[in-house]
Amino acid sequence: MTPPEHVTLVVCRPRFEGANIRTWVGFKHFLYLVEEAVLQWFRQRDAGPQRLYHRYGMGLEIIDSSAQLPAVLEADDEVLAEVAAKRPGHFEVKLRVDRSGRGIVALKGKIRVALIRERQVPEPPYLPTELRGLVAADVRATTLPVEPGETGGGTIDLGAFSWTWKVRYFHCHYSARVQHSAYVRALEEVVDRFLADRGISVGRLLAERSWIPVVSRVRVQMLADAFLDETILTTFVVEEVFKRAAFDGRMDCYVHRGERLVRTATARILHGYAVSDGPDAGRLAELDDVLLADLWSQT
Repeated sequence: MTPPEHVTLVVCRPRFEGANIRTWVGFKHFLYLVEEAVLQWFRQRDAGPQRLYHRYGMGLEIIDSSAQLPAVLEADDEVLAEVAAKRPGHFEVKLRVDRSGRGIVALKGKIRVALIRERQVPEPPYLPTELRGLVAADVRATTLPVEPGETGGGTIDLGAFSWTWKVRYFHCHYSARVQHSAYVRALEEVVDRFLADRGISVGRLLAERSWIPVVSRVRVQMLADAFLDETILTTFVVEEVFKRAAFDGRMDCYVHRGERLVRTATARILHGYAVSDGPDAGRLAELDDVLLADLWSQT
């Protein structure tokens, strides 16, 4: 069946790097596949990142991604990505995999893309009509309202776990600005550091209980530019526990600009555990009182 004109189909596979526990692939690599699929939508319209940068002086950036992950991905899965343009810069993406001859959805997501002015191009040609509404001077100019209840810019939750990291060149796009996937990696790392700080590291729960992390929902949103060599203060806090099955956590990222504290990104993650071995393998684990006390503790 031929897909509608506004839909792009991309066949891809998760990177081997993401198979960290057995052969299951972590949430970060789901989002990497989504990124590749959206880039292919642009490339099929002769507007890939290289052409946009050199011909038009524009930097293509994913600035907001949200996804539900209803099924697992394995290291050898062949994934069919379906990218549908809903309005300029806004996409819906589904990742489908085959399970015993039956196609199932492993991810349902929404992606927002912007074109950031990166460099001056002498007498730049006109952008294609469908891309003109994506142009912005910087990331802050693209920002939509954040979700209700999230921390306002410049205000840090004093009860949150915190970690700082310096922006390296491999976190950046176009020689200067932190890219979306760097915040995806930061979310993965700050959760890991938070759990270790609470005495319930991934390694400990894997060794003692055969539990592995499971992420069923995630959102990563850029709010303002962060740049090469800046130091990013990253915080993480657990906000809610759902039916002893998963905890909802929030990450916020900040940089100091003189006397100001600027929030550059925010993220949400719904994180639980599954049993990886024995007769209960694959079943969601219940968060007991000891584990819940560790999650809520402040150290």
